[in-house]
Amino acid sequence: MLLVADVGNTHTVIGLYDKDKLISHWRISTDLRKTEDEFAMIIKNLLAEQKLKFTDIKAAAVSCVVPPLVWIFNKMSWKYCQVKPLMINSKVNLNIKIKTDYPEEVGADRIVNAVAVKALYRCPAIIIDYGTATTFCVLDEQGDYIGGAIAPGLELSSNALFEKTAKLPKVELVSCKRAIGKNTVQSIQAGIFLGHLGLTRELIERIKEELHGNPIVIATGGYAELLGKNTSLFDKADPLLALEGLKITYNLNI
Repeated sequence: MLLVADVGNTHTVIGLYDKDKLISHWRISTDLRKTEDEFAMIIKNLLAEQKLKFTDIKAAAVSCVVPPLVWIFNKMSWKYCQVKPLMINSKVNLNIKIKTDYPEEVGADRIVNAVAVKALYRCPAIIIDYGTATTFCVLDEQGDYIGGAIAPGLELSSNALFEKTAKLPKVELVSCKRAIGKNTVQSIQAGIFLGHLGLTRELIERIKEELHGNPIVIATGGYAELLGKNTSLFDKADPLLALEGLKITYNLNI
């Protein structure tokens, strides 16, 4: 069994592969205060749902954008699974080239998304990952990573309004049909949701103007399905793209 983990700033998505088949996946909170033992106990309970133990894990791959947790997940893998995890970065075998000014700055989450899209879809491509930040990653016709854009994510925008204003409440993130809210909650929801769709539309159009060919547009991340149901901007919504990228990258490095 291959255990994969995509460690983001807000959530960590964990997947379990039996050969090339994803047999289960889970989303947990990313917590900088947790030790390797605490993360291990969470994963132990998740594995128990599948009637599995740590001894069933024969390999691990991790993409992590939270530097302190790189060491934590490394220690956990060694201690509980007795395997050395593949920690994703720009220096491992990716089957793509990273054509940016500083390849080492490209986040592991963006790398595994790019690897998955080149292997599973077509290129050129625009990959939009709706997480704590909303990232736009661009692959050229050869499937190489050439850059992108980064914007505040839906939840980050909502939290900023709540935390930095005296009277605006924290709201549920939902889809909106109308731009004119009839109360404060509806107004915030319209501004965040429809505003994010507008941001997405503008960046897709600008990227297409700068890119040769007709790119496929793929949405992923925690809010990909919410946004994908309410727009025709995407060709495909694939919330588990990073897990597939982790599995593919692991196979490239064994």
